[in-house]
Parts: sequence; C-alpha cells; structure tokens
Amino acid sequence: MTTPLRIAVLGASGYTGADLVRLALTHPRIEIAALSANAKAGQTMAQVWPHFAAYPSLPKLCKADEIDFTGIDVVFGCLPHAASAELLSQIEGPKIVDLSADFRLKDAATYADWYGNAHPAPQLLPEAVYGLTEFARDTLPTARIAACPGCYPTAALLALLPLVERGLISPDRITINALSGVSGAGRSVKEANLFPEVAEAVHPYGIGKHRHMPEMEQELSSRAGREVIISFTPHLVPMNRGELATIVVDLADDRTAADLRAAFDARYAGEPFVHLLPEGVAPATRMVRGSNHVVLNVFADRVPGRALVIVAIDNLVKGSSGQAIQNMNLMFGLPETMGLEAAPLFP
Repeated sequence: MTTPLRIAVLGASGYTGADLVRLALTHPRIEIAALSANAKAGQTMAQVWPHFAAYPSLPKLCKADEIDFTGIDVVFGCLPHAASAELLSQIEGPKIVDLSADFRLKDAATYADWYGNAHPAPQLLPEAVYGLTEFARDTLPTARIAACPGCYPTAALLALLPLVERGLISPDRITINALSGVSGAGRSVKEANLFPEVAEAVHPYGIGKHRHMPEMEQELSSRAGREVIISFTPHLVPMNRGELATIVVDLADDRTAADLRAAFDARYAGEPFVHLLPEGVAPATRMVRGSNHVVLNVFADRVPGRALVIVAIDNLVKGSSGQAIQNMNLMFGLPETMGLEAAPLFP
C-alpha cells in the first residue's frame, strides 16, 4: 500500500479551503491530517460547512499555531495575503502550496506597492515557483513553495501566454474584461456582497487598479521579453462560482484569428484540462462548473487586425483549489490529474 501524503489546510473555513478539502477527500493519495480556522477553532467542518456532514472523521478545526507540522508532507495556505506568508515563513519541513497572493510576485517592492504593506517574508520569494501548472511543469517537481495564481490570472494567462510567446499578438494593447461569481470575493461579511446588493445586477470593481494586474503583467512580460502593460476590468456577477474573460487583442502583422487558433491547438493538444472548443463555439461557465477544466476559443473581430479570445474556468477549482492540488501532484511526482478527474457539474 502506498504511503499517503499527509496534508494540513490553513484557512479551511473559507471558500478555497473548503473546496480544497472537498477535492482532497476523493484524492487517493491524500490524508487530511489538520485543518485550521482560528475564528472557528473547536468546531467540526460539518458545523461550519453543512455539506461535510457525511464526513465526521475529518479533523476538528483548530488554531494554526496548534498544529504539529512534524510528519506533515504539504501545507496548503488558504489564508488572506500577508497573514499567509507570515505564518508559512515559520514552517520548516513540509512543502508549501500557497493560494494567497503572497508568493506570486517576484519583487517585494511591487508587492508592497499593490498590497499596501511590506512583504512578510521576502527571503522566501526566490524559492517560490509561480504555479500556473501548464507552464510550470519543469520547475514544480523540485519546488518547496508553489505560488498558485489568482483566478483571473489563471484564465487570462492560459489565453494569452501561447500567443505572446509566439509573437502572434501585439503586447502594446491587451484588454481583459472578466466576470466572476461572488465566491471570488471571499466568505467574509461585506455589505457589497449581500444578496440584495448582488442579485439581478452586475458591477465592475477594482477599476484600473485590481491587485491581479501586476501578476499578469509579470508573467506576460517574462514571456514577451519586454514590459507588457494590460487593461483589466473585473466584474462581479450574481452566481456562486465561475469565471469568464473576454480578451481583445491586436494581431501582429499579417496574422489572423486562425493563426491564434492554430497556436492554441498546438500548445494545448493533449492537455488534460485545457480545451480549445470547436470553431464558432463560445465558452461558458456552465461548461466547467465544479471542475478543473478550462475552455477557450478565438473569434475574429469585425475590426481588421483584431481578435477576441474568450476563456472560462471555475474560479474555485482551476482558479484556486484544483490548481493547487494539480501543483501538489507534480511536486510529489504523482499523475497530474489525480484527484481532479471529476466532470463538470451541469445543470
């Protein structure tokens, strides 16, 4: 019998932490050894999350500083930024898969500019691998820290990196308009996220200054070999989960939408989770709900020299907890798809 990987989930009372536990329960190599949620310490997962009523053997929630990390193989950080790095920097031994923003940016000064505080553990930044799995397979197996991308960057970068790498689009003008379910805003009580505020309405937020922008620009600039500045506007829509981005790109000289489609076909052929849809089929969040899958497609714009790339993911799975497990699998030499084979939920 193969020895299981013992995991600790920090922040199990949040949406990403709960979805990670949900996925981990069916992973054949994971043993859930510890679950933390400081404000709800002492409660069972079923008391916090009724959908775990069928799993009474799950560990009780505890405070993070009560966990004995001896014998833990991997720690999943599902905590807010700053709190995550401060706690994870004190842990030695286990590998770390962080779902916060704390290890995504390579430059501590950039982090301070966008997050409003000095980085809690700048000494760990060189160790962190940016865990956009499909573009990090060479580095994840030897990494101690995997920094999972944000949900918006996951969708946008999967749609843009193959095009930027091949010089098929101009890096001078990239416009991303994205829609996300309310779970993307977290579980903490906020007036703007109350049902009467979000139902039957759509509204933009973080206009011109969303914290995922430097993350996307960092990765695009690295692949383009020059500075890339994007336009990005996120919108909150009245659904629980799901994310869709419509990206307007200027084509490089003599390139067409068909060239972009060919690039996606070549780059993602055989990928277990990223799928180029048949020509003319528009991605929709219902195609990926509850799964680690990604769907994308390309459309010619009526403006000459311009194209539209549309991509859909589940913000809590591929945009967060599913990608975290995908990264963990590679860090421990497991099949990449292990524990993530579930088909999308529909309707």
